[in-house]
Amino acid sequence: MQKRNIYGERSRITKQIKKELKDKKALVQCAENFNVIGDFTRLKVCYLLCHHKGLSVGEIADVVGISISAVSHTLKKLQEAKIAESYRVHRNVYYQLKKSPFTNIIKSQFK
Repeated sequence: MQKRNIYGERSRITKQIKKELKDKKALVQCAENFNVIGDFTRLKVCYLLCHHKGLSVGEIADVVGISISAVSHTLKKLQEAKIAESYRVHRNVYYQLKKSPFTNIIKSQFK
């Protein structure tokens, strides 16, 4: 019967975790994404976009009950965080959640 070296195993795991945490870009992106949707208005917009693809700024403003300029600002923040994206049909611009692991997390919370 062979004895396991528990301390050696723990040391290896600790080194692996430290290596993973060095990827600051991924950690910063995750923190920024959670910070962005931490705002209640942005969270409501995410909810709408999660359940209804292709909403315009005016439609979102009407449903959420805030001004068009506030919705535009919110959508700009969501696009900067790569959470939402827009597409154009003729003269109209529509918004939807972008496909990503982070938006999958959002969608799983809104079921």
